[in-house]
Amino acid sequence: MRAITVAPGVADSLRLDEAWPEPHPEEGAILVEALAVGICGTDHEIIAGEFGEAPPDADRLVLGHESLGRVLEDPTGTLRPGDLVAGIVRRPDPVPCANCAVDEWDMCRNGRYTEHGIKELPGFARDRWRISPKFAIGLDPDLAHVGVLLEPASVVAKAWDHIDRIGQRAEWQPQTVLVAGAGPIGLLAALLASQRGLTVHVLDRTPSGPKPALVAALGATYHTSTVNELDFAPDITVECTGAPTVVLDVMCKAAPIGIVCLTGVSSGGRIIDFDAGALNRTLVLENNVVFGSVNANRRHWELAAAALGRADPSWLDSLVTRRLPVEAYAEAYHPGLEDIKVVLEFAR
Repeated sequence: MRAITVAPGVADSLRLDEAWPEPHPEEGAILVEALAVGICGTDHEIIAGEFGEAPPDADRLVLGHESLGRVLEDPTGTLRPGDLVAGIVRRPDPVPCANCAVDEWDMCRNGRYTEHGIKELPGFARDRWRISPKFAIGLDPDLAHVGVLLEPASVVAKAWDHIDRIGQRAEWQPQTVLVAGAGPIGLLAALLASQRGLTVHVLDRTPSGPKPALVAALGATYHTSTVNELDFAPDITVECTGAPTVVLDVMCKAAPIGIVCLTGVSSGGRIIDFDAGALNRTLVLENNVVFGSVNANRRHWELAAAALGRADPSWLDSLVTRRLPVEAYAEAYHPGLEDIKVVLEFAR
């Protein structure tokens, strides 16, 4: 079968393997026909050789952690042939740590987790893959065209889950949300904020293309200014860029008892002249919280599926700016200037 693979740590080793082995039964009881995989910045970084780990005793890694497939067989009876399914990306570590032991593998404490298409597990960018019922998320047939968005939506669902939990520390009635960055994560964060009835602002440096209209369709306000130029202090901020100056600016801009969730990953290596003492004073005196969030556990995937089910299907479909067949894999993994989400299609 076909598979998109790389040699981890080797830049530009991306290729389409035409005779990749069938998935081993040990991968899971449910056999799935791949329909599509989404492409994100993590894939680009793996292709650049910046990180990624092949499975033990292998020298190549199958890419793809944003999945959508159709069940071919499930001897466990959990799903039926023909059902839509997505595969949860992360697996708990083998020790396990205290969090992995209670299925909170997104909060793994010792780093020994594994991840499909990223760390020691083959990804979903292959004609067929297997998954165990515990890590399979069934999808409503109405999400057939946009179900590949479930993985990034799960990341956002976790972020909002933790924001809600932190907000319970005191009497809190948030009104205003700032989302920094209008990529897939940022737009989905804005979607979930709008579903909560909050006043939503999205900040991005792109003045044209599809992003402003997508934000407006949510009833939200689109900004291309700097954070410091905004004329309000948000109760909640979801930072999705990882840009160091933006990260620092949103921490300084938060309203009293505000919550700042960092989902963007900075590359590091950049030194900024910054008054850390002033930031510390603000965070302490205003009881602000800044926290980081990454990955998701099964509960978050289920929350994400419910959120996608409530969304306007045409709006979700507009997030996918390019759909390409597997044969055009090289083009698909080459980012375009106005891309939001690029999807590689295996079957229809």
